[in-house]
Amino acid sequence: MTSTVPALGTRTAEGSALQAVLLDMDGTLVDTEGFWWDVEVEIFRTLGHALDDSWRQVVVGGPMTRSANFLIEATGADITFDELSVLLNDGFERRIGVTLPLMPGATRLLAELAAHEIPTALVSASHRRIIDRILASLGSHYFTLTVAGDEVERTKPFPDPYLLAAAGLGVDPARCAVIEDTATGVAAAEAAGCQVIAVPSIAPIAPAVRRTVVTSLEEVDLAFLRGLMTEMR
Repeated sequence: MTSTVPALGTRTAEGSALQAVLLDMDGTLVDTEGFWWDVEVEIFRTLGHALDDSWRQVVVGGPMTRSANFLIEATGADITFDELSVLLNDGFERRIGVTLPLMPGATRLLAELAAHEIPTALVSASHRRIIDRILASLGSHYFTLTVAGDEVERTKPFPDPYLLAAAGLGVDPARCAVIEDTATGVAAAEAAGCQVIAVPSIAPIAPAVRRTVVTSLEEVDLAFLRGLMTEMR
């Protein structure tokens, strides 16, 4: 997809019925946030460095440019970002090749959205090669389109990925429900003007205006999503 991002435009509450659902991937639909950290720990161990567990909340949910560069700087490891990026993606692919645990309620929610023909997009900070591998198990047929982190000039926490997804679906971002698990993703969705449902995976997320926090996707269904949009009126 093109990385051209439309202007934010005017956000109004008029006609605020649900037009589309945009979903994050890691930690939201698939239980893989821990996989990334495990791979990072293993790689840096081979480089002679131990990662501080407190750094996990710094890198979770962020684009690889942010997380990888942070870890290189924090450890002083003798490796470039490009070299580390290849190792991280290779290591993660090996992990998901063995198992791909889905988050509770994920398949049921995707099937319900598909059954009711709700336009749905997968919006991830992960690279295209990773998304395509996961889609093979998750089900590419559930998504009208997908946006990868290496397909936009600015990925999360910038609004670009969500604005691009909304534009690709031909819908108003203000009438989209976004489901995210990290503060980084929530920031991106809110900056795009979307209604956000946060399902925290590792670090807590507080409720806020246009942001609803739930403990599991099992609490989310189409009626729930439509109800949130109705409350915006």
